[in-house]
Amino acid sequence: MGYHVPVMLQECMDALAIKPDGVYVDVTFGGGGHSRAILQRLGDGGRLIAFDQDPDAIHNAIDDPRFTLVHHNFRFLKNNLRLLGVKEVDGILADLGVSSHQFDSPDRGFSIRYDADLDMRMDKVSELDAKMVLQTYPEAELHRVFGMYGEIQNARTLSKTIVTARLNGGIETVSDLKEVIKPLVPRAKEHKYHAQVFQALRIEVNKELDVLQEFLEQTVSVLKPGGRLVVMSYHSLEDRLVKNFMQKGKFRGEVEKDFFGNEIKPFRVVSRKAITAGAAELELNNRARSAKLRVAEREA
Repeated sequence: MGYHVPVMLQECMDALAIKPDGVYVDVTFGGGGHSRAILQRLGDGGRLIAFDQDPDAIHNAIDDPRFTLVHHNFRFLKNNLRLLGVKEVDGILADLGVSSHQFDSPDRGFSIRYDADLDMRMDKVSELDAKMVLQTYPEAELHRVFGMYGEIQNARTLSKTIVTARLNGGIETVSDLKEVIKPLVPRAKEHKYHAQVFQALRIEVNKELDVLQEFLEQTVSVLKPGGRLVVMSYHSLEDRLVKNFMQKGKFRGEVEKDFFGNEIKPFRVVSRKAITAGAAELELNNRARSAKLRVAEREA
C-alpha cells in the first residue's frame, strides 16, 4: 500500500524558510514525502530528524547521513531531541491526521470502507483500541467522546444505543458498529455521520488532542528565535488548538500581558489566515480539501 501524496508540499517548504545548514524536524514522517523535500533543500551541514510511532512508516526510512528517524510519538519531542544532542532547531513541520496508507490498510480498522476489527491504533503497542472504547466505556464517557471529538448532534442517543447493544453481544468489527448505529444515521448523510463516529473513536484511542497540546507546548523551548513552526490540520478541533497557541501562546483564554500591557506570547503569526490548497491540487488530491496550514515564527 502506498503512502499519500504530501499535501501542500510547496507551501510547507516555503513556510519552513529552510536554511541549507539548518536543523529541522518532521514530526509526522509517514511515507517521507515532506522529509525528502526538506533534505533536497539542505546542504551537507544541514540535519533532519523525523518522528513516527507507526512501525509501517519505519520501512520508509531514508538512507542519508543527514537524516535520523525516531520511532516515537511526537509528544516526546523534547526528550528525544535531547538524547540526540539537539537543544534547538530551525524549523518544525507537523502534518496531522491519518495517512492514506493507514486508511487503505483494511486490518488497521481506520476506514469505514472495509470490514475489519475496530482497532484504530496508530501505535500498535498501545492497549486501548476502538473495540475497547466501545465495549468498556460507560455511557457518559461515550457521550463525551462522540459529542466532543465527533461533534455528533445525537451523541447521547448514540452512546445509549451502543451501551444497550453491547449487552446482547460484542461490537468488534466495522460492520458490527455500522449495523448497531444504522437506525440513528441521517438519510443521505451516511458517509458524513460514519466519518464523525470514526473520527471521534480515533481521536480517543490515540489521545490525539492531548498529544497535540503537549507537542505544541514543547515547540516553544525547542525552536530557536526566528525558527518556524508549520502545522497542517484536517479538522476544526485540531485547527482551533493550533490557531490559539500560535496567536496567544495558550489554548484558551486571552493573551497574557506584562505590567506595561505588552502581550506576552512566544510566537509571531506569519500568515494571519490559514493557508489552503489551490484548485489544481484539490483536483488531484481529495485529501487536501480539509487541510489548513498555519505558520508561526518563534519570537526573539
